[in-house]
Amino acid sequence: MRILKTTPREDGFHMPAEYEQHQGCYMIWPERADSWQFGGIAAKKEFVEVAKAIQSSEQVTMLVSEKEYDTARRMLPEEIRVVEMSTDDAWVRDCGPTFVVNEKKELRGIDWYFNAWGGLEDGLYFPWDKDNKVARKICDLEQKDVYNARHFVLEGGSIHVDGEGTAMVTEACLLSKGRNPDMTKQEIEEQLKAYLSVEKVIWLKNGIYLDETNEHIDNICAFVKPAEVVLAWTEDTNDPQYALSSSCLEILERERDAKGRKITVHKLPLPKPIHMTEEDCEGIAWCEDEPTREAGERLAASYVNFYIGNTCVVMPGFEDPMDEVAREVLVNLFPERRVLQVPTRNILIGGGNIHCITQQVPAGRTTV
Repeated sequence: MRILKTTPREDGFHMPAEYEQHQGCYMIWPERADSWQFGGIAAKKEFVEVAKAIQSSEQVTMLVSEKEYDTARRMLPEEIRVVEMSTDDAWVRDCGPTFVVNEKKELRGIDWYFNAWGGLEDGLYFPWDKDNKVARKICDLEQKDVYNARHFVLEGGSIHVDGEGTAMVTEACLLSKGRNPDMTKQEIEEQLKAYLSVEKVIWLKNGIYLDETNEHIDNICAFVKPAEVVLAWTEDTNDPQYALSSSCLEILERERDAKGRKITVHKLPLPKPIHMTEEDCEGIAWCEDEPTREAGERLAASYVNFYIGNTCVVMPGFEDPMDEVAREVLVNLFPERRVLQVPTRNILIGGGNIHCITQQVPAGRTTV
């Protein structure tokens, strides 16, 4: 594995869309006591169901600590690859590599700097040094070269691309004080253009209400095909989310993509607000002598946090009346894929959902 000091744009590489073909998917086994209640028992079962759903479409690799290896190997189907790796938590979308390809289908990774969603300013845990090595370790496993982008703080959940020159992000996240405070918005955009090889960056202002990642794009809006997105939506004007989603809609309706196309917006309804219970909180360890969650706390639930596999779309379910409504929206948008809905409330308690715990490896061939 070579560590490259150039940029993907210089070398003719770009980040493909998630709906393009994959050769596999990575996940990390949950065990962190201040993220996952009661030792992560319920979360592990939901991770297994997500992994099984994706495995029906492409090869899944689960990264697991030495302590949890036997448990994971026993709970997971034999066709899922289990690899021992040290991590701080289970959010591979954010700490793993962003993969890029060129016209020859050569594959490389990008190693961004990961600081647990805000570092010492407003990050969610410390230290994060094990997570910050995950991107290069995955590239080593895949035998792919990696671009050194450690001068720039970024998480995979904070970017979405259409594979045709357009990226989407939120200002709330990328302009937060804990990411790259010494860079202007324009300088941040130039970094995105250089490493993702895009010509246009669409900046939405906000994401999902109370999303503790500083409102990642992958929880509020996602490309489903070129010039088409799904947007998390509520009709409840009294919900704080209404103003946030309305702002996103206004921006998307007046924006054009990199090819000058008007963007079609499909509203994806949100479930009713989901809150932590006393029982949930009792099962979670404190972080640095403070509670990680409090009873009554609203969680950032969204159906947009789905994973697009080669032959399936794996989406969250919350035992809510909107589960089926949201599923039908995705069924209509992905007629060539099976839409598989997995109950994920226990994953949500950890702070994210299906897209957050997965990272696709685009289809490619060995770099020469």
